[in-house]
Amino acid sequence: MTFAVLSAFALICLLIPPLTLREKDYVAETKTDESNAFTSLGKTFRNHAFRVFVGSDILYWIAITMFQSGLTFFVTALMKLPGTYNTILYLVMTLLSVCCYYPVNRIAHKVAKKKLVIIAFFGMSLVFLITGLSGLFGIPGLISGILVVIVAAFPMAILGILPQTIVADIAKSDALVTKENHDGMFFAARTFSMKMGQSVAALLFTSLGTIGAATGLGYRIAAFSATGLCILGAVVLTGYNEKKVMTILGEEVK
Repeated sequence: MTFAVLSAFALICLLIPPLTLREKDYVAETKTDESNAFTSLGKTFRNHAFRVFVGSDILYWIAITMFQSGLTFFVTALMKLPGTYNTILYLVMTLLSVCCYYPVNRIAHKVAKKKLVIIAFFGMSLVFLITGLSGLFGIPGLISGILVVIVAAFPMAILGILPQTIVADIAKSDALVTKENHDGMFFAARTFSMKMGQSVAALLFTSLGTIGAATGLGYRIAAFSATGLCILGAVVLTGYNEKKVMTILGEEVK
């Protein structure tokens, strides 16, 4: 029943954009791509900037999904808090992140998106590191939980907004260079990479969680693994040539 209700609500939300937005109000010229799906997908991955972005994006989604999948276990096994704190901490973290959306939008007009996303990657790495160290050095679990909530809010807001705008920049620049429009396929490819990262994370967390189940060792390894993956994602993203993309679009990198 829960899935049925959520699915029905999601369907209504999905129908709102196509039924209420007029594409011609936002796009001066629409042109159908004659390529089939696989050919169009292949063309998107010929774009070097997009390949770099997808590489970092997959690493991020593996890391964040491992964190989200293990949150209940991190709270109970590492922080030694009652299971009810899982909902409380996640809810507060989400609300704080939403509150950060406005300042992130403002800052994004003054600071390069690539720099902000890299900063967010390191911010989330710190969140995963704090999680992995929870319960050690005599630090109360509640303190660790509060630190995680506070530190995660701003990076989560950045990563909830800017990656999509980076894909849009790459797609628009690619259309100007190749004279072919594959906007939809760029976003579809990004979504595919996200789902792939989530699937890999589910397998990794399930495997790691079985290590030293009584002591929570596997959960610490998962948290530390997420830390390393997020840092690696930041390193990969440094290879994204935002200046070149924005120059094609006739804009300056801040």
